[in-house]
Amino acid sequence: MPHEPHPVEYPVVVAVDGPAGSGKSSVSKEVARRLGWGFLDTGAAYRALAWHATASHVDADDAASVVSCLDSFDYRIGTDPQGYAVHVGETDVTDAIREPGISAIVSAVARVPEVRSHLIEVFRAIMAAEARPGIVVEGRDITTVVAPDAPVRILLTASEDVRTARRSAELVGHSAAATGAQLRARDAADSKVVDFMNAAEGVTTVDSTDLDFDATVEAVLGVIRDAQVRTG
Repeated sequence: MPHEPHPVEYPVVVAVDGPAGSGKSSVSKEVARRLGWGFLDTGAAYRALAWHATASHVDADDAASVVSCLDSFDYRIGTDPQGYAVHVGETDVTDAIREPGISAIVSAVARVPEVRSHLIEVFRAIMAAEARPGIVVEGRDITTVVAPDAPVRILLTASEDVRTARRSAELVGHSAAATGAQLRARDAADSKVVDFMNAAEGVTTVDSTDLDFDATVEAVLGVIRDAQVRTG
């Protein structure tokens, strides 16, 4: 008796990793928009937990105290690439989690193993609940830990000089030297937990050093199309 064809599982997951300033968030969001798929910013969860720890008067450098916040961390995030809100309980923290004070402590929160384990399950639940045909998920360890079995896994990167220039253009009033130092510091802190600078086996590298935004989006869409052709 012939085997029935294995049904395609939805949503299709596109996993995108990359260093700070690589453009993975803006590119992933635009890719999702063009495909009519969902978009998940996993970094927002770590930022929101850092905000929650601060609001709970917890020292972000004290791992045990941060872990103690997980039970009361009521986290919600939208997956609409056109615009989404981030909530902790009833509080909209979409803008608050981007404040410099939160950026300064998020790496300390993110490197706690119990935090990562907890949030990975949160991410997987959000991915599984996505109503659109697919979801583009971006972050630091998406291709290797969060969604290692995703049919499309991409490492989006660029040279340090280019990443610094791009981030400087976004941050008015910040010098290139200061921005470069911030990028290196964040990458150094986060690299103690995950390797997001080197593509794991089966992960496609998209180097945007010499590409503008639209060309980078097209390159990522090309990887997705090629994967869909291979899998039928």
